[in-house]
Amino acid sequence: MAMTEGPGPREGEIAIDLPASFDAGIYFVGRIHTPFASRADCPRSGSDSDAICTVEVFERYAAALRGIEAASHLHVLYWMHLSPRTVLVQRPRHRPELRGAFALRSPVRPNPIALSLCPLLAVDGRILTVRGLGCVDGTALLDIKPHHRDRAAP
Repeated sequence: MAMTEGPGPREGEIAIDLPASFDAGIYFVGRIHTPFASRADCPRSGSDSDAICTVEVFERYAAALRGIEAASHLHVLYWMHLSPRTVLVQRPRHRPELRGAFALRSPVRPNPIALSLCPLLAVDGRILTVRGLGCVDGTALLDIKPHHRDRAAP
């Protein structure tokens, strides 16, 4: 899916030109299906959403799901393909001051990677049902990691 640069930066925002080449490659491992048809339909944060969504893992990666049903929650990483990548300093709609992309959870960032912690509701083969994603239907899945609430941080 092609990315879009969207509208230009708002007053005070800082944008850059992107490098001529990428530093690394990734494989999309699936697709996310949500009730959101456009960026405007998406909640500001997945944690603001009670939407029931499905995470479809492509057949070639199905074996990587072995044991996933033991997790109560999943970290879902996905690629926000419709987000501009050039804006480094933004004026959030809900705050008056400028903030750097790394100080925000905005989808507008050099690498439009999103991370959501979602309750795992069901597993049906390669289809995972979760709650709380805030992305456009058809968004590319990068990775899934189980979240273990009972493990203390080091």
